[in-house]
Amino acid sequence: MSLGDALKQRFYQVIGRLYTRFPALARGWGRRFEALSFEYVPFVRLEKPLRECRLALVTTGGVHLREQTPFDMRDPRGDASLRVIPATTDHERLSITHDYYDHSDAERDLNILFPLELFRDLARKRKIGALATCYSFMGHIEPPHVETLLKTTAPQVAGMLRQERVDAVLLTPA
Repeated sequence: MSLGDALKQRFYQVIGRLYTRFPALARGWGRRFEALSFEYVPFVRLEKPLRECRLALVTTGGVHLREQTPFDMRDPRGDASLRVIPATTDHERLSITHDYYDHSDAERDLNILFPLELFRDLARKRKIGALATCYSFMGHIEPPHVETLLKTTAPQVAGMLRQERVDAVLLTPA
């Protein structure tokens, strides 16, 4: 990593911590950017009761299994890869690798970011049909990685969700 990339990475880490402490600063900064816009965003109503639906969790919090490769924090433009997390995974096997937000609360109780235990409990109580395989991304992604996310990684996850016959997804942003 070049000195310039290292400085940029450190800058983002410091800014991430600052924005976590002062959310108004983050909102002001965010107004400078154009959000991605899509011509068509489908809204699909559930075709069956929630108690019959197969749900999946998707997070942008950088959650991964401890034995998986952590998200790449050396690239200041982010990491557009994904991590697959089986629904049966114990919380003790999970870790967070993401330098661009304060995840100390999530480390104490991962359910606030990635409510795996809560959703398994909902399935046991038959409030949802089942919990499917879950997926994790790193939320800090800049060009050129945005294109990789949109054209490769996101369609890959969508295909896996379709293959597993998932009815709904809960997205937990970080």
